[in-house]
Amino acid sequence: MKQLLSMLSLMLFLTGCSATAAPAADEKKAETGNEAKAADNQRETAQKEQNQDPQSGITPGEYQPNPQVTDDRSLIKVGQTHEDDKGKATLKAIKDVNQTYKAGPIELTVKEMKEIHLRPSYGMIDYFHVLTHEEEFDFVKLAVEIKNTSSEQVSFAPVALLKTNTGETFDWEKDIYLEDLNGQIAGKETKAGNLGFIVNAAGGHDHEGAVVQEKYHEDGEKDIKWIEITTSDVFDKNEKKIAESQKIKIEF
Repeated sequence: MKQLLSMLSLMLFLTGCSATAAPAADEKKAETGNEAKAADNQRETAQKEQNQDPQSGITPGEYQPNPQVTDDRSLIKVGQTHEDDKGKATLKAIKDVNQTYKAGPIELTVKEMKEIHLRPSYGMIDYFHVLTHEEEFDFVKLAVEIKNTSSEQVSFAPVALLKTNTGETFDWEKDIYLEDLNGQIAGKETKAGNLGFIVNAAGGHDHEGAVVQEKYHEDGEKDIKWIEITTSDVFDKNEKKIAESQKIKIEF
């Protein structure tokens, strides 16, 4: 009898403990769930802030900061300046182009052209010394988008050659942005980015237009009034040419 009573007492005790523990466990579980939800919300907010550009609100898929060149997106009126850890940029000229040019399956859209005066930061001077010995210089920048309308991979360069009214000539190797816009582009792929070429840097370029360039400098003609772009030909995945290059002239 005593043994039976002991067993009943133990069962009642365990039942009471279970009943007491259950609300506590449920409360703890709810608290943990709320904390997890709050943490998820914080991570989501942080991710949005990280993925959103502070100046324009566009995503990194549309804009990626260039490691070499000062961000000029805020420069929309001549004379405006912007300074960051890469240097100080001053807008000298701007042209909203927004024109699309076709070369076979490639659609090349030139969105905007700017002429910018750049004073690189001390840490960036060595990078630009390969192209010019000037500590400050002007460059022409193009914002472009390249779309492969076919389903096959092709190869293309938006600027194989660039000329200016001042007599300067540049090939694609003089591009200062290096945003991987040249070369292979997959079927239906779209690339977007910037191309830039240092202009009016006397003695700073080693190209076929150097002699003519010096003449223009002597005559005092330094204003960039127009540029002429020659794209590359378009090649398929077997390196067979499928479309001719295009010449594009853009005036400020």
